[in-house]
Amino acid sequence: MSISLASIHVYPIKSLGGFSVEEAYLTDRGLEHDRRWMLVDENGLFLSQRELASMACLHTTAGAGGFHVTDVRNGDILDLPWTMDEGEETEVQVWEDRVPAILAPKEHSDRFSEKLSREVRLVFMPERAQRAVDPAYAHGITSLSDGFPYLIVSQASLDDLNARVEDDMIKRSGDLKIEMRPAPLLMDRFRPNLVIGGGSAYQEDGWKEITIGDARFQLVKPCSRCAITTTDQRTGERGKEPLRTLATYRRRKGDPHKVDFGMNAMGDRQGTIRVGDELRFERT
Repeated sequence: MSISLASIHVYPIKSLGGFSVEEAYLTDRGLEHDRRWMLVDENGLFLSQRELASMACLHTTAGAGGFHVTDVRNGDILDLPWTMDEGEETEVQVWEDRVPAILAPKEHSDRFSEKLSREVRLVFMPERAQRAVDPAYAHGITSLSDGFPYLIVSQASLDDLNARVEDDMIKRSGDLKIEMRPAPLLMDRFRPNLVIGGGSAYQEDGWKEITIGDARFQLVKPCSRCAITTTDQRTGERGKEPLRTLATYRRRKGDPHKVDFGMNAMGDRQGTIRVGDELRFERT
């Protein structure tokens, strides 16, 4: 079976809903426009759906000169530019990293504070900000992502996980009627940049380097999963899946407190990838 790039996903604001594109330009820190904006608290610490599940209800879509943020609960829309070169400078924190940033106009931050029912500030990561990835795994920079420029997941992996979730429910509840079967978990819970079509479940675990079209990617670290995956990306409601099922078979060797799904990756500093591009791989 041929293996190819099934979909491409961009998330302009860290931890808000993203959108899919048919092609994307590669930069030195990931897909163009991916995770260059972020919401922070009064101390400059990044915020995500881990703390604010309602962030899942704010979805982004591409526009002509920027992007739109839509509150799916009521349809309210805020328009933002792709980049911001001027404004009050500050420093923000993403995990252990301190990163230079530019504060967005107060009216934009106020809109997000209203939506999330707490005081937040919107910031942008300018080109001059250089945030290094963990040198224990790779060398290079990333955007405001959790740690690496790209997250890669195979559709076959999600299909297998959904089958296991249903099987687990049957074991716990007895034979399920069709109308009681769980709705399949959608890929948006896992927030990948690149979704791979074809091949086998968890094939990405064994890839060392892949080529998509003419672009090369190095898969450097499994992605440990958190409560964001249990969050419905339309309502903000949390459940127990998929972490409950993942914990039964995807615990990290040597660190059983972590469950992995998908692979973090580095990529070429420039080039273009397109949905449908053939994928070639080198195993570890």
